[in-house]
Amino acid sequence: MSNNRTGSFIGGLFLGTAIGTLTGLLLAPRTGRETRQMLKKSADALPELAEDLSTSVQIQADRLSESALRNWDRTLNRLQEAMAAGLEASQREHQVLKQVNAEAPTESRPSVSDYKL
Repeated sequence: MSNNRTGSFIGGLFLGTAIGTLTGLLLAPRTGRETRQMLKKSADALPELAEDLSTSVQIQADRLSESALRNWDRTLNRLQEAMAAGLEASQREHQVLKQVNAEAPTESRPSVSDYKL
C-alpha cells in the first residue's frame, strides 16, 4: 500500500512541478516573445518529463511486484509448515489412540467418540 502512495506522490509531484512552471512563466514579468520562447522550451521538455515519470512509475511497480512475490512466498512457506505440523500432530494422536486401544481390554476399550477433539 505504501508503494501505491509513493507512486501517487511522485506523480503528483511531477504534475505540480509542471503546473507551477507554467504558472510562473505566465506570471513572470517578461515580454511576450520571451515568455513564448520559455513556453516552447518547457513544451519541448515535456516528453523528457513524461519519460522520467514513466520510468519512475515502472520502478515503483517493479518494487511492488517484488514485494508482493516475497510476501506470497513467505505466506506459502508458513502455510506449508503449519500443514506439516498439523499432519504430524494428527498422526501422533492417531498412534496414541491405537496404542490405547491395543493395551485396553476389549470390553473397556474407549472408542473414538470418547475423546473430545
